[in-house]
Formats: sequence, C-alpha cells, structure tokens
Amino acid sequence: MVDDAVWLVVGLGNPGPTYAGTRHNIGYLVTDELARRTGGSWRKHKTGRADVVEGRLGAPGTASPRVVLARPRCYMNESGGPVKALATFYKVAPDHVVAIHDELDIAFGTLRTKLGGGDNGHNGLKSMRSSLGTGDFYRVRAGIGRPPGRQEPADYVLSAYSRAEQKELPFQVDTAADAVESLIRDGLESTQQRYNS
Repeated sequence: MVDDAVWLVVGLGNPGPTYAGTRHNIGYLVTDELARRTGGSWRKHKTGRADVVEGRLGAPGTASPRVVLARPRCYMNESGGPVKALATFYKVAPDHVVAIHDELDIAFGTLRTKLGGGDNGHNGLKSMRSSLGTGDFYRVRAGIGRPPGRQEPADYVLSAYSRAEQKELPFQVDTAADAVESLIRDGLESTQQRYNS
C-alpha cells in the first residue's frame, strides 16, 4: 500500500555555474540523479522560486510514491522561502519533506538519514526550519568531511571536490538517491539500517 501523499524532495545548493562542482551543491547532484530516474525534466515552477520535476519514484508498473523534486533558484541561505511556497502549493506537510544536503561532521563518502534535529550551522537547513516553522522534516546528509588544516569551513564547502573525491562522487550521489527512494518507500528505520554508515 503506497501512501498517495506527495513528497517534496529538496536538493540544497547554490544556483549557477560558479557553484556547480562545489561540496555545498551535493543536494543538486542527488536531485539530478532522482530526476533522471523519474524520466522528468527540470522546469521553472509557477511560483518562480524553484525548478521542479514532478513524477513517481520506483520501478515502472509498480505502485510508486508521487514526488516533487525541487531545487530553489536562490542562494542556500534563502532556501526556506521557495521550499515553503512549494510545500503550500502541493499541500505537503513537513513530515513529507526531505532535504538533501552536505554535512561537515560526516566523513566524505558516508551518509546519514534522520528526521528532525538542529541545523548544525547549515544555512540552508536554518532557512528551511525558519520558513516551515519546524525542523521536523527528513534529512539525507551527505558527508563532505572537515576542511584540511586551517581552512575556514565557509571556504571549504564552496570549494571543488578533490580529484580523488571526484572519482568517488558518482557513487555517493547514487547511494544518496537510493537512500531518498528507500526513505519514501520503506520508512526511516529501514533506511537508517541500510544506509547510515
């Protein structure tokens, strides 16, 4: 029995080519993979504040959950406004919102899923929590690790992946997309057992 409520899956990142290959944009990469899986194409939503793909996640011919994949068309620290507008438009409750984001406190290549929690200094999460009025939405946290040496975290998240990391990145993106599908289809506990490392 598939829950027919719509899920809003938000890839957090910064728009434009300058930020495309940076650690902060893992959310965009994962939603690109999910869009590929639905067979949909990105289009500007009528609210004008995000690009969306509407579709179903899962094998063709199976009862699959309805999803709206979203990428806010603004900088990370303003993500909440577009997310709130989409949640209102599609009538999505916070417990059907999934945010995909980078996480400094988790090693690169590892993944964690959870419901709720603080924003841990992440401006995208902080903005979403403020606009939605709650932090009780799901998070798929893709590890990027701590900056080397004395590099500032703010500079680190906006820098490109290392050459070694770039080789591993497609695997991390694929696994994060799998985790999103699992979260929507099988629930949090099952997903945590399978993907939390």
